[in-house]
Amino acid sequence: MTHAEQKKMIAELAYYSRKMKRDDFEAFEVFQQRDKDDEDLDAISMKKLVDLFKKYVPHAEGWL
Repeated sequence: MTHAEQKKMIAELAYYSRKMKRDDFEAFEVFQQRDKDDEDLDAISMKKLVDLFKKYVPHAEGWL
């Protein structure tokens, strides 16, 4: 997954962050900070981000 796709996913998840459970929200905050610092996510972190995206974004199936 490219860096641009990563940025789009994080931006989309930011809209749904109010609905997240505490653990998910804390993980999302880490992803936001890493994105802000322009870091690429490793494979494990990317999988967690995709899982969060599928869990909270209703139209996620069209993206992935």
